[in-house]
Amino acid sequence: MLSTLPDQATLEEVHSSGAYVKRDVQIVRGTGARLRDIAGNIYIDCVGGMGSANFGHGHPAILAAIQHQAADLIVCPELFHNPVRARYQAALCRAAQMPRVFLCNSGAEAVEGALKIARLATGRPGIIATMRGFHGRTMGALSATWNRAYREPFGPLVPHITHVPFNNIEQMQAAMDDSVAAVLVEVVQGEGGIHPANDGYLQAVQTLCQNTGVLLIIDEIQTGFGRTGWLFAHHYDGVQPDLLCLAKSIAGGMPMGAVVMGERVGELPPKTHGSTFGGNPLACAAGLAVLDLLQNTHLIQQTHQRGEAVLAHLRAHLPEQTVREVRGRGLMIGIELRGKVAPILQTLQERGILALSAGRTVLRLLPPLVITDDDLWHVIDTVEEVLTHAV
Repeated sequence: MLSTLPDQATLEEVHSSGAYVKRDVQIVRGTGARLRDIAGNIYIDCVGGMGSANFGHGHPAILAAIQHQAADLIVCPELFHNPVRARYQAALCRAAQMPRVFLCNSGAEAVEGALKIARLATGRPGIIATMRGFHGRTMGALSATWNRAYREPFGPLVPHITHVPFNNIEQMQAAMDDSVAAVLVEVVQGEGGIHPANDGYLQAVQTLCQNTGVLLIIDEIQTGFGRTGWLFAHHYDGVQPDLLCLAKSIAGGMPMGAVVMGERVGELPPKTHGSTFGGNPLACAAGLAVLDLLQNTHLIQQTHQRGEAVLAHLRAHLPEQTVREVRGRGLMIGIELRGKVAPILQTLQERGILALSAGRTVLRLLPPLVITDDDLWHVIDTVEEVLTHAV
């Protein structure tokens, strides 16, 4: 299934920054959950645009929304009112059950905005984040990210950020004092290895925050928009954040992010934050199409059911000799291996399946929610076969 890379790949290697380790495949087209490379080989996509392709590639409703809006207006800064932006802000706030939203362009930018807003709203400097958490690579988001390999080359980082163990409410409580502005936490740690919050953990964190005047920031950049079988993953846990960070699949693959703000935050003073492209009509039109798909189809329910079936199957059938644990929610699946994941990713690519890592030993599957049953179970059967033969 491997293709010989023609001159375009060499050209990209010459001029690209070097920040990315690229795989030996050139993707040129996508339809649904399938991708085609330059040599005509077909792959089932379980990378899912690093979590930004919940609705696959070329979804007709999202494509139509983008095409229609592009013909009218692409750029309109928030210096001016815009009706598409207005409809989208209202729809997103209704969906999140929160009154206001700041629109931006990416997950890291959403985290940066949330950190600024928390400090502004509370007048406090401190941020508590969690071990294994990942929140982005810009300076504030990087400072809240746990992995030292990401952090250490860029110090000194933003001060007054503390890390405590995930799913440990006692350590969280011990870190709380009157200098803390916010707690920043994922519902399911994605890059950190697909670790869901334990039942009751986020509710306990929310109670701590409310009792101490601390804001709760929930990072749903990877878990939002149906990925876990819920519109937002924190709905499963029965909590209501004060600040909600969104991006990735928010606009069906269009670059977009958002910080949704709760009642405890209120309205931002003028000129305290900004984003040139934030809330552009093109992304807002795509975002409206995404919410319509999630709220007026059975996609979320289907994701919940298929995720439960897949996780149960993997837990029952994967060999203990190569697999330590299977974790996840919905179609956000992590398989912790007893060895390195890199050779497994290569073998799967040779078998026509593109997948991700989540650390050195975790195989991560993020198939588009629109994947067909045949393709989904082909992926699961192939993973089972590859991991069995790796014993």
